[in-house]
Amino acid sequence: MREDLAARLRQFAAERDWEQFHTPKNLAMALSGEAGELVAEFQWLTPAESANVMADPEAGPRVRAEMADVFLYLTRLADVLGVDLAEAAHDKLDEGERRYDAETYRGTIRKAPPLP
Repeated sequence: MREDLAARLRQFAAERDWEQFHTPKNLAMALSGEAGELVAEFQWLTPAESANVMADPEAGPRVRAEMADVFLYLTRLADVLGVDLAEAAHDKLDEGERRYDAETYRGTIRKAPPLP
């Protein structure tokens, strides 16, 4: 799925001659901006409101659109840099499993010491 999306984004950029603008720096900055727009949708909501935001007929579609923007920029950045996002995510989760064993860290937000 990600491969198809990355290819579609690559074609989208090429058809518009936007590759020149899709540098890692610019894509990371755009990703940060879109993440900020997503955060803004949750600002001032109570925990309960945030949990039910998708049921709101006005806010739900905005949140969905901002999530898509974040996903698209992250996918494009990964493609430009040659990063397999699924593999990177699995690697990161493997590291988390090593650092935060379930028995020691169940129910706590305590940080683990850095890996050697």
